[in-house]
Amino acid sequence: MAIEITESTLATVGIVTVRRALPRRQRRMVGAWCFADHLGPADATPTHGLDVGPHPHCGLQTVTWLTQGEVLHHDSLGTEQLIAPGQLNLMTAGREVSHSEEATGSYAGPVEGIQLWMAQPSATRDGDPAFEHHAALPVLALDGGHATVLVGALGGTQSPARIDSPIVGAELLLTGPARVPVDPAFEHGLVVLSGSVEIEGETLAPGHLGHLEPGGNELVLEPDGPARVMLLGGVPFPEPIVMWWNYVIRSRAEATAAHRAWLADDGRFGTVGSALDRITVDLPPWA
Repeated sequence: MAIEITESTLATVGIVTVRRALPRRQRRMVGAWCFADHLGPADATPTHGLDVGPHPHCGLQTVTWLTQGEVLHHDSLGTEQLIAPGQLNLMTAGREVSHSEEATGSYAGPVEGIQLWMAQPSATRDGDPAFEHHAALPVLALDGGHATVLVGALGGTQSPARIDSPIVGAELLLTGPARVPVDPAFEHGLVVLSGSVEIEGETLAPGHLGHLEPGGNELVLEPDGPARVMLLGGVPFPEPIVMWWNYVIRSRAEATAAHRAWLADDGRFGTVGSALDRITVDLPPWA
């Protein structure tokens, strides 16, 4: 198997610098995964953390996974949920939802993690919004470490989290060479959060995405010391999508209509119980 390596781009989310591995011009998606931001590390205080004010989503699911620190999630469903390392926040946008991610009011220290989006297929993307929190997740033992399964299944170990298409997301904590069982029908992406790993003769380090086409039934990873790696996989997404700002939709007209609703604050995206300001940007350039 050949691995394609693309470089992440730097961006700012709230007050935190991120390494954006998806989407990139060379690689828009990995299965249904369409967005991957490695957040931080950044210093948080009780009153300042990610500081991402209320903003809208539609047509996607958000996965929040922390490796350090704590973050408070608020959404238009009325959810208020603290998330800490080893826990999963999964928000399903469906036709519309809005949320914020902010300081906890008590935690001070480093914050680091990854924010991921899964595109919803047409069968569910106009459904009701939902939120779920999983304080504990299943773990798969590997020869050189272990894998925590966030969504989907890996090596027969199944996450309890909702999925809307064939997909897997797992955190690999490695201290030695590991053979990771994978579904040969899936394409896979690897995002290294710390350390580095060798795969298919190439070295993968933070700030890059490694992509492998479907076909293999295992990935052989050789870390150079302790390494933390996010494994993303899924069946190549069968539907064309349009991604603009925080919307994963199917046409420019849909994006324009959704964004007009957000700018007008007409109630479509509900209200978030947050002291932070709503985030707004101009209409898309084609509007």
